[in-house]
Amino acid sequence: MSARRLALLAALVLGAAVAVVIVVATPWHLLPTPPGGRTPVDPAAVFTPEQIARATSFASALRPASLASLLLGLLVSALFGLTRAGAATARRLARPLGGGWVWQVLLGSIALVVIGRLATLPLAAYGEVVRHRYGLSTRGWGLWAQDVALSTAISAGLTALALLALVALIRRAPRTWWAWAAAAAAALVVVGSFLYPLLIEPAFNRFQPMPASPLRSELFALAERNGTPVDDVLVADASRRTTALNAYVSGFGSTRRIVVYDTVLDGLPDSEVESIVAHELGHVSADDVLTGTLIGALGSAAGVALLGWLLGWTPLLRRAGVDAAGDPGVVGLLLFLVAVGTLVSAPVQNGVSRHIEARADLHALDLTEDPQAFIDMQERLGVANLSDPDPPALWQWFFGTHPTTAQRVAFAGDWARLHGR
Repeated sequence: MSARRLALLAALVLGAAVAVVIVVATPWHLLPTPPGGRTPVDPAAVFTPEQIARATSFASALRPASLASLLLGLLVSALFGLTRAGAATARRLARPLGGGWVWQVLLGSIALVVIGRLATLPLAAYGEVVRHRYGLSTRGWGLWAQDVALSTAISAGLTALALLALVALIRRAPRTWWAWAAAAAAALVVVGSFLYPLLIEPAFNRFQPMPASPLRSELFALAERNGTPVDDVLVADASRRTTALNAYVSGFGSTRRIVVYDTVLDGLPDSEVESIVAHELGHVSADDVLTGTLIGALGSAAGVALLGWLLGWTPLLRRAGVDAAGDPGVVGLLLFLVAVGTLVSAPVQNGVSRHIEARADLHALDLTEDPQAFIDMQERLGVANLSDPDPPALWQWFFGTHPTTAQRVAFAGDWARLHGR
């Protein structure tokens, strides 16, 4: 069997493994049908007409820009990946430094990531204008520019290093590189899930221990009842950037901590903060991070094996202006293929995410036994975060990472009815 066919076979096997893990690990059914039937999903029963109008107006202003940014980014990626422009850019940038393949990969990768970001920057700025207009963003333009520059630098740097390692591997083992790279990609996903809370989160927010208070004590007690001891309860300075409300559990083992936005402390009563944290503790109890890491690792390995098959296709390489997969000018094609793979896999990832988030909602209700606090919290978060009360079905299917607020409130109604509340 040729190396290219073997890569395709490995991609199919790994893809099947991903499908099996998703089918087995995803919580498809959470509650038995409650007596009296399912609580209707009705945004009008959750929000006032004024709140619905405001959230719908916000979504209508932002959605076209988000979609345009996605398509424009893909178009720019195709321009540099499916023409000779990507390879020519890498070679031209490396020429003053001798034109070596290492410089071509590093400078070419960084340049293409930055160009893609600059192409969509006006749309990102428009999105920020909309968020300011509706009071969701509190960032000044200086902090916005700093966030954009920092996120772009991190993305460009990590992308360049990853592609350098990949091209080096291709040049070192032209027949079996995809197998080694698939294993490395899976390992990188695992390592990244552990390092992200320690390295990336502090780059954008400052964290301080929550001052001694009844809420702090109750959150520790909630974690203890959940069987999830935490190292600390921290407050993130989210108000520097947004009025949105959120909390999450971060880290692993001895580094695990509950993180609460400072906006939450000002905007929610303690019972509703506990309901949010109980939801996040549900992710810990179900090992959702580990499951997501496993799916991500297998999916990344499958994607790299598929790359091994695609990069053996001579017409595709010629279209990108390179002679072989190990040509440093291949970076543009690699970035395009990764962008397409990310887009195609998004509906599957988001569909799984919605079911996992619903299970965490169920855990919050079981742990706190306070459906009214959960419902009040969801309503308050929906208003504060300007959540679209009734997004188009296709948009929710493709982009929705969580059930809608109305769906979550209806779910809590089902739980309450089932438990005689």
